[in-house]
Amino acid sequence: MSELYRLIHTEKANYSIVLLCRVLRVARSSYYAWCEGEAARHARRAADDALAHEITVVHIASRHTYGVPRIHAELRRLGRRVNRKRIARVMRERDIRGVTRRRQGAR
Repeated sequence: MSELYRLIHTEKANYSIVLLCRVLRVARSSYYAWCEGEAARHARRAADDALAHEITVVHIASRHTYGVPRIHAELRRLGRRVNRKRIARVMRERDIRGVTRRRQGAR
């Protein structure tokens, strides 16, 4: 859906927003709500970038071995309160992975 809003945003110089919304079958209020949320999306992206930097520092300090649980614990120990699932999402998006140990004795 955001692709439609982006299209409206780029084409609003050539056509009226009313016409674009009508042709694309999008409510005008939804488009304006999307425009208002742009600042929030930008702020979240910036906060995620800052968190990714902190995660990377901890990950490098652990010699690339820490995964989500240990990085979460380390950040909490340093006084940074962040949800574990958010850490997992940021690590997944940035392709940061810890080392998984193999099970002993299983053959």
